[in-house]
Amino acid sequence: MAGMVTSAESIGILVREARIGKGMTQSQLAKALGTSQSAVGRIEAGNQNLSLEMVSRISEVLGQALMTPGSGALNLEIDGGHGLSGSIETRTSKNASVSTLCGALLNSGKTTLRGIARIEEVNRLVEVLTSIGVDCEWGACGANLTLTPPKKLNLKAMDVEAARRTRSILMFIGPLMHAYRSFDLPFAGGCDLGTRTIEPHLQALKHLGLEIEATAGLYHCEVHTPSNEARHFALTERGDTVTENALMAAARTPGVTVIRNASPNYMVQDLCAFLVKLGVPIEGIGTTTLTVHGVGEIDQDVEYDISEDPIESMTLLTAAVVTESELTITRVPIEFMEIELAVLESMGLDFSLTDEYRSHNGFTRLVDLTVRPSSLVAPVDKIHPMPFPGLNIDNLPFFGVLAAMAQGTTTIFDWVYDSRMIHMMGLGKLGANITLLDPHRIMVTGPTKWRGGGQLICPPALRPSVCIFMASLGAQGSTTLRDTYVIFRGYEELPDRLNALGASIHTFWQ
Repeated sequence: MAGMVTSAESIGILVREARIGKGMTQSQLAKALGTSQSAVGRIEAGNQNLSLEMVSRISEVLGQALMTPGSGALNLEIDGGHGLSGSIETRTSKNASVSTLCGALLNSGKTTLRGIARIEEVNRLVEVLTSIGVDCEWGACGANLTLTPPKKLNLKAMDVEAARRTRSILMFIGPLMHAYRSFDLPFAGGCDLGTRTIEPHLQALKHLGLEIEATAGLYHCEVHTPSNEARHFALTERGDTVTENALMAAARTPGVTVIRNASPNYMVQDLCAFLVKLGVPIEGIGTTTLTVHGVGEIDQDVEYDISEDPIESMTLLTAAVVTESELTITRVPIEFMEIELAVLESMGLDFSLTDEYRSHNGFTRLVDLTVRPSSLVAPVDKIHPMPFPGLNIDNLPFFGVLAAMAQGTTTIFDWVYDSRMIHMMGLGKLGANITLLDPHRIMVTGPTKWRGGGQLICPPALRPSVCIFMASLGAQGSTTLRDTYVIFRGYEELPDRLNALGASIHTFWQ
């Protein structure tokens, strides 16, 4: 029934019945899930909050759907005003996970992605890859994914519904052009951030022999042999996804490709490091000019460790500030947080950093960050994003929450997306003094005495939704955040991890 609440208790009963029906012990199920037997016991007793990822993982292991579309949407009930304490680790990058997942299509051998984010965006891509014939096997720990491609992909069998739910499907174009002379892909979905054109992709990929035509609900792609082996072109937009697509297209196009005005952002650097591990020489990693020495074939068994997510680090920092807590965030990719921390330092944030150390990929620089309760003041200048090494566009929305904690008025200018600032207006229902100046600018006056927002619907955009979620942690009273799928597209088990720090968050389906 559409209005039925699917509680932890009812899910627990289903898990127990399905486990027994499959002839598994609690210990065997725990091992398959990469968790403890006591955790399985709590799940079956209805005493464990379950994330959407965990429900999907249990369903996969038991071979039985625990929820149907009729079970309704995933919602969060937040009892705000609780302080946080302790330490929390930054998980691996959503955007690097999806780009390396797409990049695995370049390899005819076996690819193991270690530490890949178990988020809904990854789940959708795994569904698409499985549907076209790629064997996708999760390791016992639940954090490693091994992909083994078939001799020939079956694009006609593609799970179109899953493909349409993610904009990341666009990054299939670069790899698939090496396997087909002609192919179709469904239109990309993802967050509602206003008009998002694929024109930069068309302009970039034509230099590598690809022509794309947008037809009724599909991208029709035709592949031609490039006219020469030395290609130099500039991207018309310094975008992350278009840079990644150009990299993957160039990786298996013989000869030298020089990509100018490339994004040097964190997920692009991760993809570059992955491609180098596949045997593709790349010069200029971390700069706006990338030189790719294409190889004809890639057929090797590789393992790659995905780096940490600076956007999650910023999310956790925001949770600490809004709850006025002392919190240590470990494994912060500092190269992609330095501008954000410089702005926050100017606003009066009290924090400290450890010495640097390396991520498991041997490439990304990490630190541990401790944030302490602070009296913030509004910055003198407006806050706006810039391409790396500037303030990250996906970290910009969090400054809406942080500015609401500061004394004074702050203008936040999002010149990239047409409507994301409109979605930030939900903070007003939690007590923020926020004014929409135009679709790209908001003005926030603080400090804010956050209050419970009652019943709120998640906006159809990831970062504004999680901003509202973070603000509700500091709000006295209860907030019910409904239809939170968009949050789980980009965050892994975030409610449970925050509860472990002292938050009070209950998940339910209705």
